[in-house]
Amino acid sequence: MSSKSLGVVEPTFRLRSQKQRVIHTFLRNRTAILGLILTAIILLIAFFADNWFVALPQGKEPTPLLAHYNPLLQDTRNRLSPPDEDHLMGLDSYGRDIWSRIVYGARVSLLVGVSSVAIGGTLGLIMGLLAGYLGGLVENTLMRVVDILMAFPSLIMGLMVLAVLGSGLFNMILAIGIVLSPTFARVAHSATLSVKANEFVEAARAIGASRMRIMRVHLLPNILGEMVVLASIWIATAIRVEANLSFIGLGVSPPTPAWGSMIRDGTSHLFDAPWESLYPGLAILITVLAFNLLGDGLRDILDPRLQR
Repeated sequence: MSSKSLGVVEPTFRLRSQKQRVIHTFLRNRTAILGLILTAIILLIAFFADNWFVALPQGKEPTPLLAHYNPLLQDTRNRLSPPDEDHLMGLDSYGRDIWSRIVYGARVSLLVGVSSVAIGGTLGLIMGLLAGYLGGLVENTLMRVVDILMAFPSLIMGLMVLAVLGSGLFNMILAIGIVLSPTFARVAHSATLSVKANEFVEAARAIGASRMRIMRVHLLPNILGEMVVLASIWIATAIRVEANLSFIGLGVSPPTPAWGSMIRDGTSHLFDAPWESLYPGLAILITVLAFNLLGDGLRDILDPRLQR
């Protein structure tokens, strides 16, 4: 006999698997979907700036693909030309195509953003994990170092590190990574203290598991989700700090295209050629917005209180 004939009311809901719940939570967040789309577009633009992935004869440089023009090529006779069908965003004060420089500059911004967050996240994760689990003198020492680093604004701290290391792309990545590491350390420390109080950690300690194994097997996987969400959000901050440092001349060396230096070059032509600074500024705005929206979506996925 069927359940209907017995008068049994079947439930109107169905249980979802973890994967289905994650997808459902993400698809409900329209801003997260927008952030994912914008991030994917920016990554594709940076990846397909030229056809470097096509085999070329030895010694021949890749030709522009999406950029259309060499970002270093100067046309001094048409400098500061307004946007037209040939140059979508116009030419800068040196006669270089602004769209091409924005496309190639996306590589620099993404490289700095991802690499510096990877460095800062790794340093902060190690410091927070050690401080949270070991406690005592180790915790007091490491967290006081974190407090000192967080006492300085991010830009000032970046300037101090670059003053010691010198300018350049690698030094800028390292400087921004050091600037971001205290935030990751704080989050890792609090998450470790929370997970450390669980019974499975006590059980692992009771059966004789070493400290290294407990941190690697039991603590790290349980705090990694929060670190990934934080990393996705702070990539946007790293890109903004990179633009600030490039604006004051401490970024990549000219004439390598960088959004911050492009804005600086256009400050003297804000009234007669505003497109020289406007379009790089919009590129920074859209990129920072994309990573922030994506980070909010990842936070919603990993927060069980927001999953229905």
